[in-house]
Amino acid sequence: MRPLTDDETKVFFEKLTKYIGRNIVHLIDRPDEPYCFRLQKDRVYYVSESIMRKTTAIGRQNLISLGVCFGKFTKTGKFRMHITALPSLAQYAKYKVWVKPNGEMPFLYGNHVVKAHIGRVTEDMPEHQGVVIFNMADVPLGFGVSARSTVDMRKVDPTGIAVFHQSDNGEYLREEDALF
Repeated sequence: MRPLTDDETKVFFEKLTKYIGRNIVHLIDRPDEPYCFRLQKDRVYYVSESIMRKTTAIGRQNLISLGVCFGKFTKTGKFRMHITALPSLAQYAKYKVWVKPNGEMPFLYGNHVVKAHIGRVTEDMPEHQGVVIFNMADVPLGFGVSARSTVDMRKVDPTGIAVFHQSDNGEYLREEDALF
């Protein structure tokens, strides 16, 4: 477990900024306790500093997980967000999309969100920006990238893709066999 290097921090924060914007400050400077990001086996973990200090007594080979996994770095140095980051992303999301009940299951099965399934959208959402997908009861379902801006979304036909799928809560079940 080690702190992120400058290059890793830059890549990670650029990816995180696509989803929560300047709210990254709220992740680190929390009123209850300071938190930090740490790297363990190419995975970035979000952990409180008090727990991080206590884990220094555990060897790197013996430490499996620590805090909340936000994602991992690929072999090429890019960062890929994991679904385990969804509660933090949903709390501070800059742009949100709410899907109707008939659009929840297709999204949870790994499909893109089409315009016919959209219930509400955050105003002034630009194209190719990170968004968090909610159902109409404000339960976070996953996250993706907007295919169109809010203005362009109103003009597209009902079968047109509005949000590209990146990750959803159904991933826990689909990737279950990879865990064992």
